[in-house]
Amino acid sequence: GGGGGVPSFDPSSNCNASDLLFRQQQTSRWKGPRPSAAKPKDSREACKKGIEFYQMLQCDDGHFAGDYGGPMFLMPGMIIVCYITGFDLGPRKQAMITYLRNHQQADGGWGTHIESSSTMFGTVLSYVSMRLLGVVSSDVQSMHAREFIRAQGGAVTCPSWCKFWLSLLGVFEWQGVNSIPAEMWLLPLWFPFHPGKLWCHCRMVYLPMCYLYCTRFENPTKHTDPLLEQLRQELYITDYSQVKWDANRHTCCPLDDYSPVTIFQKTAHNLLAFYETYFALWKLPPFSWIRKAGIDFAISYIHSEDRQTNYIDIGPVNKTLNMLSVWASNSNKRTNEFYMHAARLDDYLWVAEDGMKMQGYNGSQSWDTSFAVQAVIESGMGEDFPLLCQRIYAFLERTQILSTYVSMGSIPSVYEDLPSRKKYFRHISKGGWPFSTSAHGWPISDCTAEGLKGMIGLLPLKCVAAVCKGNYSEHRLADAARVLLTYQNADGGWATYENNRGYGFYEWMNPSEVFGDIMIDYSYVECSSASMTALKKFSDAHPHLMAAEIKGAIARGAKFLESIQRPDGSWYGSWGVCFTYGCFFGIE
Repeated sequence: GGGGGVPSFDPSSNCNASDLLFRQQQTSRWKGPRPSAAKPKDSREACKKGIEFYQMLQCDDGHFAGDYGGPMFLMPGMIIVCYITGFDLGPRKQAMITYLRNHQQADGGWGTHIESSSTMFGTVLSYVSMRLLGVVSSDVQSMHAREFIRAQGGAVTCPSWCKFWLSLLGVFEWQGVNSIPAEMWLLPLWFPFHPGKLWCHCRMVYLPMCYLYCTRFENPTKHTDPLLEQLRQELYITDYSQVKWDANRHTCCPLDDYSPVTIFQKTAHNLLAFYETYFALWKLPPFSWIRKAGIDFAISYIHSEDRQTNYIDIGPVNKTLNMLSVWASNSNKRTNEFYMHAARLDDYLWVAEDGMKMQGYNGSQSWDTSFAVQAVIESGMGEDFPLLCQRIYAFLERTQILSTYVSMGSIPSVYEDLPSRKKYFRHISKGGWPFSTSAHGWPISDCTAEGLKGMIGLLPLKCVAAVCKGNYSEHRLADAARVLLTYQNADGGWATYENNRGYGFYEWMNPSEVFGDIMIDYSYVECSSASMTALKKFSDAHPHLMAAEIKGAIARGAKFLESIQRPDGSWYGSWGVCFTYGCFFGIE
């Protein structure tokens, strides 16, 4: 049922919310039959009862929604950018404060993730967020957080991403941030290292970072805002004016040093310090001309990412950084592009019994819905739930990227031609499925695979045929299969968003202390298995299309899976709970 009131939340027993608010909302609105209270007699009845329950949670447009939160370093970026630009978060503020209060730990800190122990990354950003949202410094939880921060040596020990956010806000100095040179984008693509060969999530975060760093963005209210002056006093164990910024570029609290920056990368940053700080060569011709060209390309690339994703962007970090870059590039003014960004902020927000959070994506709609419908179809009960399946069909049909009449005439479709994809390092998108929504615009191998399998299972159903009426052609299924074929790497496996472009030595250049293996895309057991099984289902249903290519791809994929199987017979999963998740896909 849909009882009233706000469900309670006790993080000491389980720090994960149970989506009780969403479930109350959906079940209270449901007008159809509800599951029987009687105990199922057999597995079929149990399965049917489960579907009867989950159909009550289906959203009007056909997808299944859910909480995709957890990381504690995401929402602070939104709060900081909105504070700098003066965009009022309104009633969201109190719900955000509730979330931050709920996830503060007993030692006064916050983790990088709600399930991790306290780190400086999570604590400094969460504390700053609390203060920007209006929580006073004398608040008990504020004081407890400051004790944790000071016990770790103050904000100079926070990791590089945190230092970057603090510099944008105006409570850290750029001299304490390692170089992120925009000039890298001007390198020829054949050069051994090129940012266009980075994993797309890494690439799209460091893109706006390099723009804001190279323009030395300064918060217009840095020197006049009394709250920022208070933060400059609260975050450090020495007077702000006495902090040795350059000497702390590499300083990182041991609690955060998950992926220590290599000596190679530290040496490179130390050399770049001569260019950036000691001699400030970037201010002098011809270096200033090269920097300007790099900055110009960066903002052009930012605009292309915004337009291709309808201002959602690939993830929450670059979404807010892009929003600030657009504002800064227009003399700190709110242009139409800025408001397009602001309109998409809520795409990333989710409310549960623990408060309002920023999700790690704009949702997992397509991913969750694709799995849900496959379960229904494999149970043999698809025809028993016609409305459920019709809605899922409608959602998946609309969600296939650049494949509907509307999307093929949209602005993102302009960037699908080969010259644009080469210029902005994008893989082919048309025909793929995303993790979340069509508007997001980034297809992924396994999401495309599961979407394709879902569609192949739906189309033979009579209830779906009644609404489809033959309008969904096999060419659209073939587009998805073709995308999967293009995703296969030279090693026979499949990565996530793109082919593997870089090299293993790129990881030596990882500037982030808190994330490992982020520099390039890798072939994964999950992505490979999903892609192979989807291609097999497609080939079985349409044996006259790309049969030889698919047969060869599956054979190469099988060799890859065998090559990465561990001696004990398991596979290591990277996108779920390690071995259980990996083996689930490996044996499929």
